[in-house]
Amino acid sequence: MTVKQLSLPELVDSCLELGVPGVGLWREPVQSHGVEETAKLIRDAGLTVTTLCRGGFFTAIDPAERAAALDDNRRAIDEAATLGTDTLVLVSGGLPSGSKDLHGARERIADALGELGPYAEQHGVRLAIEPLHPMYAADRCVVSTLAQALDLAERFPAHQVGVTVDTYHIWWDDHAPAQIARAGAGGRIHTFQLADWTTPLPEGVLTGRGQIGDGSIDMREWKGYVEAAGYTGPIEVELFNDGLWARDGREVLAETAARFVEHAA
Repeated sequence: MTVKQLSLPELVDSCLELGVPGVGLWREPVQSHGVEETAKLIRDAGLTVTTLCRGGFFTAIDPAERAAALDDNRRAIDEAATLGTDTLVLVSGGLPSGSKDLHGARERIADALGELGPYAEQHGVRLAIEPLHPMYAADRCVVSTLAQALDLAERFPAHQVGVTVDTYHIWWDDHAPAQIARAGAGGRIHTFQLADWTTPLPEGVLTGRGQIGDGSIDMREWKGYVEAAGYTGPIEVELFNDGLWARDGREVLAETAARFVEHAA
């Protein structure tokens, strides 16, 4: 998503030019290109798919909507397996229209994880709950902290359900470093993502994720917490930013790689 203006073949070519060994993919461009075709494209280039994003949106109350969400998540698990990644990132869903019941919404997430965890395990895929900043709790994700994410994940085996650690969403939380240690001790850090916090936030806030080094977050500090917790997996940079999307994608990718080296490596 950092360079969504690039086609998947262009993305692969740019990664090869820059020596980037893996890429986290989103379902929409993968589906447009073709799941099998994307898997072959990545495999033939010698790259790896680090994660697939996104599954989730489990909080619906209506039985038909809930069944549709579960079916879509099974398809997402199938897609992840075809692409060769072991991690499906979950954005759990916000409050259903007219509801103010956060507890009930979180319990419906747990119910969905109970149904999907064994299916994911059968396909060699782990589910990674991503807590989102509290400003998204109403409409996108009622899981706002790593503690909340782990409270859900720990109901299930670690090889089925873990968490996504994303600097953009947790940097403000004084309890997050201890929760990273908790996640690491349980083998539940399934992926680690970087994005910076810049202000003012744009209208709608979704595309406010800043380029590494442009904002308030000490990337090396958070990388240190994750490494101290035992995480040795890929590190992704995931930026939703209209300014970056308006630029040449190859330049943005090169800049992002350079910023990673400068601020996080």
